Amino acid sequence: MADSTPTRYHFDFLILGSGLAGLTAALKAAKHGKVAIITKKLAGACNTAKAQGGIAAVLDDDDSIESHVADTLTAGCGLSNESVVRKIVEAGPARMADLMDWGVAFTKRDEVDNIGKDELHLGKEGGHSQRRVAHCGDITGKALSETLLARVDAHPQITLFEDAQAVDLIATRRLGWYGPNRCLGAYIYDCKRAVVHTFLARFTILATGGAGKAYLYTSNPDVACGEGVAMAYRAYAEV
Repeated sequence: MADSTPTRYHFDFLILGSGLAGLTAALKAAKHGKVAIITKKLAGACNTAKAQGGIAAVLDDDDSIESHVADTLTAGCGLSNESVVRKIVEAGPARMADLMDWGVAFTKRDEVDNIGKDELHLGKEGGHSQRRVAHCGDITGKALSETLLARVDAHPQITLFEDAQAVDLIATRRLGWYGPNRCLGAYIYDCKRAVVHTFLARFTILATGGAGKAYLYTSNPDVACGEGVAMAYRAYAEV
């Protein structure tokens, strides 16, 4: 967004958010078309970069999907949706493989205890019955964010728009069109030049994170306001 003239952009994929979910979606989608990532501040200014612990996944022969599912449901005290938990847990090993393929340097066992060369050092955190938490020292989120951002910056199919605030989704129902409701993209406010641009896309992906900053006392960064959920609601999406 080089000037203050309202512009219409066309992409195959429009992704709102530049945390781990948004960056992962962008790298996956870039195999199938041109991608725009919208982030309202600098790309690394999100919850992902502040996460310290690690990623829980079944990565050891002594562990199992069923054990991980059971631990998660127990920790959720009956509030977890079992089908969602199962899908996430089952996808964990493959997503970890993606991250390692993209160059994320997870801590190895020989870096900690001089054994298990090239094996991941897996931590055992609260609620887990097995060691299954892969980490990058104690700056896992920062390492993930920096590694994936480097991949995104180098990818010819991906364009990153920083200091760009999503205003609203462009939904056909709100435009008065007949037929099924569809999302055509979003209106994006260029914070530096005070102008609203139109981003049209075949697919729009919301990866805007949570709403922790809606509370007075929180460690969440200023960007975690939950506006992605609000935009989806206004566009008649199922929330």
